[in-house]
Amino acid sequence: MSKTQAEDWFRELQSTLIETYEAIEIAAGSNARFERQPWQRPGGGGGTMAVMRGEVFEKAGVNFSQVEGEFSERFRGEIPGTDEDPSFWACGVSVVVHPRSPMIPAVHFNTRHLVTQKSWFGGGADMTPVFPDDEDTNLFHSALKATCDAHPMADYQTYKSWCDRYFYLPHRQEPRGVGGIFFDQLNSGDWIGDFEFVKDVGRAFTSIYPQIVARHVDEPYEDRHRQAQLLKRGRYVEFNLVHDRGTRFGLETGGNTEAILMSLPPLASW
Repeated sequence: MSKTQAEDWFRELQSTLIETYEAIEIAAGSNARFERQPWQRPGGGGGTMAVMRGEVFEKAGVNFSQVEGEFSERFRGEIPGTDEDPSFWACGVSVVVHPRSPMIPAVHFNTRHLVTQKSWFGGGADMTPVFPDDEDTNLFHSALKATCDAHPMADYQTYKSWCDRYFYLPHRQEPRGVGGIFFDQLNSGDWIGDFEFVKDVGRAFTSIYPQIVARHVDEPYEDRHRQAQLLKRGRYVEFNLVHDRGTRFGLETGGNTEAILMSLPPLASW
């Protein structure tokens, strides 16, 4: 039953996010819409990759996946609950948005439920501006903090610090962006409570990012701003290909390669 509840929510969240981002394009006078591409995993499960290339969002991806099977021998030791039984079930939503304007921050979000011989939730959200804006940062973090504060198993400061450590490029000695929250292996013993927190993180993210987009969507910029954006995107690529665990998880479990690499920007510079 818990798997069905989680899967139903992640499908609903994908649909809500797609509608939200399409509405922003419509308001800007754009005809851009998400292209949905269902895919099947040979070992079990599948998903739907949804990507939009628009006027406000140069590339926006909102992916749903539900996969199951067995971890490879070399990977299973890294996943809790697979020492004796390598079988797994995983479901979630992953979002990456690369705006066209360098004045609008890029953003990442994902929440997931993973079941082996153990069961837990994970996920988070972080924002990557080219030109950090204190009000944007405060709005984003305030929404996530309010969500954490409403749930006894979630500690904002712990999740914020975890995010800062995780989304860091050690080879550059710099953070990827202005952070957010990150959590993993969340199993407080109250499955419903954990699930409600995960749902509220999704709702908070769905609500706050369009507000930040609206603050900058009509803001003018010059070519120098665009060049700075492309260099920042290069850093984003470096992190996702070198350090991101979600990328590795997807590739190691035989997921859809195009969906896994949806996070990469359409253009970047080094």
